[in-house]
Order: sequence, then C-alpha cells, then structure tokens
Amino acid sequence: MLTAMSPTPTIAHDPLRAIALKISSVIVFTGMATCIKAASGEVPPGEAAFFRSFFAIPVILMWLAWSHDLKDGLKTNNLKGHLWRGVIGTSAMILGFTSLAFLPLPEATAIGFAAPIITVVLAAIFLGETIRIYRLAAVLMGLVGVIIILSPRLGTSTDTLTTLATIGALAALGSAILRASALIFTRKLVVKENTPAIVFYFSSIAAILTLLTLPFGWTIPPLKEAIYLVASGIFGGLGQILLTNSYRYAPAGVIAPFDYTAMILALIIGYAIFGEVPTLTVLAGAACVIAAGIFIIYRERQLGLKRGPARSVTPTQG
Repeated sequence: MLTAMSPTPTIAHDPLRAIALKISSVIVFTGMATCIKAASGEVPPGEAAFFRSFFAIPVILMWLAWSHDLKDGLKTNNLKGHLWRGVIGTSAMILGFTSLAFLPLPEATAIGFAAPIITVVLAAIFLGETIRIYRLAAVLMGLVGVIIILSPRLGTSTDTLTTLATIGALAALGSAILRASALIFTRKLVVKENTPAIVFYFSSIAAILTLLTLPFGWTIPPLKEAIYLVASGIFGGLGQILLTNSYRYAPAGVIAPFDYTAMILALIIGYAIFGEVPTLTVLAGAACVIAAGIFIIYRERQLGLKRGPARSVTPTQG
C-alpha cells in the first residue's frame, strides 16, 4: 500500500527514534505479509485483502482517538480522489497477495521493491518531474534487476507449478506498477488532505471494494488461517501508525533506505517458516533493485531536492 506523509509535518529532530520506528514498521509489515502467505492456501487473494483492510480500521481509529485527531483527522474535501486512490491501491493489494500465494516470500518482496523506481518514471510522465542522468541510470539499473528476477519465470513450460509461479511473478510486477500509480495519486491528495484521512479512507474503501470479489470463491477459513487473516489487518494498521510516526522525527531521506531491511527479514522468514531458499538469480536481481533505490534516495539528498507537500510521500507495503 502507498500512503502519504502529512502535508504539514512537524519534524522533531530525533533520527535514532525515527529509524527505530521505521524498522519497527518494516518488521510489522513483513509480519503482515507472512500471515497473508500462511493463509493463502485456504483463502483467495480478494478475501485476504478484505481481512487486511477491515481489521486495520479499528487500529487506525484507536490511534486517531488516542492522538485526539479523530474528529478533524477524517475531514476530507476530495472524496473522489480517495476513491480513485482506493481503487488503484486495492487492485495493487490483491495482486500483491496473489504473488505471495505463488512465489517465495523473498522473490515477491524483491519484485515489490520496483515500486519506488517505477514511481520516478510515472512522476516524470504525470507530474512533470525532471529525471536527471544519475536518477535515469538508477532507474535503468533497477529495471534490469527486475528483469533478472523475472527471467526464470517467463519461460514456456506447461508445468503447473511453473505456470503458477509465472502468474505470481507477473502479479508482483503488476502490483508494483499499481502501487507506484497509487503513490502518484497520493502526491496529489496530500496537497489538501492530511495523513489520517488518507490512511482511514484507503482502508475503508479497500474493505468495501474487496467485497466485490465475493463471487470469486470466498470461503470460511479454518480457525488458524482466520487468526492469520485478522492478525494481518492488525499488523497492517499498526505498521501504518509506526511508519507515519517515524516521519515525525526525521526527513524521508534519512529513514527511507531502511525500507530495504524487509529483504533481510523476507530471506530469514522465507527460510525459517516456509523452507524457501532464494536462488542466486533472485539475490542478484534484488541487489540491483535495492542498490538503485538507495542510490535514488542518496542522490536526491545530495542535490538538496526539496519536495513540496504534494511530493512528501513514502511507499509502504500493504
């Protein structure tokens, strides 16, 4: 999921606290993905997305009530914008959960890291942002990394497992593209909308939209899988809170690189829980994508690029 920073954030300089909150959010979001993957054998992606969205709402509302932002935080002047962002973000979520069902966790995570890189391209197309030569080189490097990861999945084998893995890889790439698109919508939303409204309306709209997948094979999950699904929603809401608060204590350029600690967690969890051993191809491609993403962040800090409110956003999983 992609969400925005507050349009007028108050930053108290405490980078260690910001980094701790950021890493905590990455851990929680990885836990969310783990729960979705663990339940994927019993429930379809649309149903999983419903649980993820619906059970995040109480967590978000409790956070708003605790921070005394419940009354004013949910005000909006752009419900149509929230709806469009919800449609794109929900589609990205469903595709992302599809990829978790058919791909090893590290591989799905690595492809997902393409979203910030794709955002650079979409921002140039739709927001008129300039792509300098160094950023262009980083984008190309990241796209090469994605191609490396995808290459083993794009064969012509008719083996069922291979075909499902190919579907999973394409779903992961589609999710990354849609997440990047949702970020562009979010950059426009934050001009006049605040963070609580964006977070709440996305979860609410996603919960409603995912109900449209009911005719496509919803099932009553076994107790263990039901617990995983409810936990995924709680983790998703909690992760959003931790992420949002991390940006109160340091600029995005300081803490954004810590997104990539998710790859380390995915490797550990994939091996320890699901018995998944990443291939050298996946590791090589992931290294390219991660290096490209970090370089883009570093280059923007080096050049002192000051983003306006409509650009102060950060990608998240979701």
